[in-house]
Amino acid sequence: QVQLVESGGGLVQAGDSLRLSCAASGRTGSSYSMGWFRQAPGKDREFVASISRSGARTAYSDSVKGRFTVSRDNAKSAVYLQMNSLKPEDTAVYYCAGRLTNLEYVGSSGYGYWGQGTQVTVSS
Repeated sequence: QVQLVESGGGLVQAGDSLRLSCAASGRTGSSYSMGWFRQAPGKDREFVASISRSGARTAYSDSVKGRFTVSRDNAKSAVYLQMNSLKPEDTAVYYCAGRLTNLEYVGSSGYGYWGQGTQVTVSS
């Protein structure tokens, strides 16, 4: 089992930047692909970004590509989401997720571990 806790959300203006962090505890290590998802009010949860267990591979949704960067520090059991040029439509609760794997997986499916989420609000 692994526990995930997100932090770093807040209220910012359009064009600002935020860095989300996800701290993992429990059975941590580098055997997890990690993902970021978000859910806006009244909408389904959507995939934002993912990073493979070594960090060598990343993937992004079209809506954030070029603005967001996912990274990880396996020594610290942490994953980050650097969000630049934020837009009001980025407003959502952001969730960190983990997928146990022995491959360099990136993608939007198969995540079995989830954090509680952190709120990001972008004002216009």
